[in-house]
Amino acid sequence: MTVEATTQGVRIQVRTQFLPEQSQDGQWVWAYAVRIENVGDGTVQLLRRTWHITDERGHTTVVEGPGVVGQTPRLEPGQVFEYTSGTQLATPSGFMTGTYHMVTAAGVSFNAAVPAFSLDSPDLPARLH
Repeated sequence: MTVEATTQGVRIQVRTQFLPEQSQDGQWVWAYAVRIENVGDGTVQLLRRTWHITDERGHTTVVEGPGVVGQTPRLEPGQVFEYTSGTQLATPSGFMTGTYHMVTAAGVSFNAAVPAFSLDSPDLPARLH
């Protein structure tokens, strides 16, 4: 399943994949692939990210930091940046949502929404949280 959101000319798409071979001992693991596309008419740069990772019990972990996967990509109009990362939960189900903190070439800051996406073990029926 792919989810998508566009904020001020920045389109973000996320796909998830459950990783059964890494899920063991009460930990469930997912990979997520992110595609960030500048569909606007000005240059933007991703400076920071904030993730909210919530398990099926409602416990939320907030993860913040510079860039993504060690990079702060700068995107000209039409350019795309893609990366893959992962997360784990102590439950077989949950969801993530987040924000990419962006800045334009003119120095204007804004937050690009990362749409909520489900983290569901294939042993469970798929659901939106």
